[in-house]
Amino acid sequence: MIEADLLTMAYPPLLIFAAALLVLVLPRTLGFALGALSLASVVAISFLAPDGALLSGTFLGFADVQPFYIDEFTRMMGIALGFLGTFAVIYAYSSEATRQMTAIALAYVASAIGAAFAGDWLSLVFMWEIMALTSTLLVWNYGGDAVRAGYRYALAHGIGGSLVLFAVAAHYAQARTFVFGEGVEYADAVLAGGIAPGLPMLLAILGIGVNVAFVGFHTWLPDTYPRPHFAASVFLAAFTTKTSAYVLLRAVPEGNIYLAYMGGLMAVYGVVFALLQHDMRALLSYHIQAQLGYMVAGIGIGTTIGAAGAMGHLFNNVLYKSLLFMAVGVVIYRTKENDLYKLGGLWREMPLTAIAFFIGALSITAVPGFSGFISKGMVLDAAQGYFGGPEHTALFWLLFIGAIGTFLSFIKLGYYVFFHGESDREVRDSRPGQTTAMFTVGGACVVLGLPAIGWPIFTDLLPLIDGTQFAGPEGVEELTPYSVGHLEDAAILIAVSAVGFKLIRKPLSKMDYSDPALIVNPTGYHLGRTSMIAITDLYAAVDDAVVSFVTSCYWIGNNPALAVDETARRLPNWVVDVEDHRPADGGRPSTIHLRASIGLTVLLLTIILTIVLWLLVS
Repeated sequence: MIEADLLTMAYPPLLIFAAALLVLVLPRTLGFALGALSLASVVAISFLAPDGALLSGTFLGFADVQPFYIDEFTRMMGIALGFLGTFAVIYAYSSEATRQMTAIALAYVASAIGAAFAGDWLSLVFMWEIMALTSTLLVWNYGGDAVRAGYRYALAHGIGGSLVLFAVAAHYAQARTFVFGEGVEYADAVLAGGIAPGLPMLLAILGIGVNVAFVGFHTWLPDTYPRPHFAASVFLAAFTTKTSAYVLLRAVPEGNIYLAYMGGLMAVYGVVFALLQHDMRALLSYHIQAQLGYMVAGIGIGTTIGAAGAMGHLFNNVLYKSLLFMAVGVVIYRTKENDLYKLGGLWREMPLTAIAFFIGALSITAVPGFSGFISKGMVLDAAQGYFGGPEHTALFWLLFIGAIGTFLSFIKLGYYVFFHGESDREVRDSRPGQTTAMFTVGGACVVLGLPAIGWPIFTDLLPLIDGTQFAGPEGVEELTPYSVGHLEDAAILIAVSAVGFKLIRKPLSKMDYSDPALIVNPTGYHLGRTSMIAITDLYAAVDDAVVSFVTSCYWIGNNPALAVDETARRLPNWVVDVEDHRPADGGRPSTIHLRASIGLTVLLLTIILTIVLWLLVS
């Protein structure tokens, strides 16, 4: 128990924040090494800390806050994010990332891991907001085009974060506690969480939906991730969206069919616009949305196999999506080129990078033998209603179409970057640190998908799965990812994609259509600019009016006779008779002659004063 207590007291985000500060002041090599070690320690803590271990205390005046909580979900998140983060730091070191950029990246990673380990909604939303701030700084740090993109990114995540904050406040008003609830049962497994139904859940889904790139809320993703330093993109690809998918499961553990179909729509929408991209990192960014679609669909289906498949796909996506950003980053680093159509034939000059890329591509496209095949198959099984769940045929076909589009996209990317034509560039392959990072992460993608050997290790890491078994509505179920049916589906997918690319390759290369949803960027700019001008002009008009009024009052106070004279000139003749009267003392001529008698004047003043006093008293 002493060892468990010590592990519990080692709050992972604090370790990483401390490493971020040390990176700024220590020699570069030592600082980066401590950054990598801080993240490796997160993996160790996640493995060794016992279930139910937690830190609790008072935060912002609220008691029983749990900033660090260990269960099978947070354990999986800690392993995935800590492992990838370790090698992302090594990759950044070898990619000539600055100490400042890496310090910001570590602070960003710390906040994401803090959100993942939180055992209550208050701690989670606090880390959520820090995650939005630090990721924005990570984008801005690069300067240039990244500044405007970072500003739009900040607006999107500011809106999403505000919605999540309102959801948590509304949840507290109903539940009177921030601590995750008693749980919702998936057969005999339990997930602690669930946000209060009604308004809190609606706000939470919308706010989290910004971070997981719901269709229509996704424009920040392809707009931002292609712009910062290529090593920064590796961090960005792994943490915000994946942490948010996990939080979505915490918020909606019972699932929601509308959420499931949003996931299917994301899978199709993402691959369609990925296929149309020229920029390599923009293509990968749209595929983040598409892959998140599988996670959202699994969560929305609301069965054990759906939730476990969603978390498995999250784990895999942390690995292979970051690996793909690493490989593409090396290409950009060596060639200084982002447009995939301006490259080609690089496999001879960059064989190691090419191998790393294709490991990631084969995993994301769910080819048997790679980890993506296992998790994507689980989500497709959930959509088909296997293991006792309801069948969602339309959702299955949306996800299957998304899988075909994924295959086509990575055939396109790999073909034009590494095989098409002859390279006219004399470039070197990846640097040692880059190679180490890519092949370690890629090795995990291979090992965790191996038939009979590796995939049971992978599924045993997943929540709701015990080795290769899980509790279904009809008793204990057995996972069979390498069944004949799964292999047939994979063969159909590969065949259709290979033939499809042959047919669409030439017309696809001539297409350059922009995502219509990106109209939100110029629309937001012009709306903001017009609103600002309108508000500024209104303020100026009100300011002028107030200044003019005060100035007039001041002048009247100092020149009462002239004020009465000027006022009288503007009154109708039945009130005053304006004539040119000159006083006997030779001063300024009087121009006022009252028609009313003194008695009538007193009566009028009395009535006016009476009304004023009555209004004041009432």
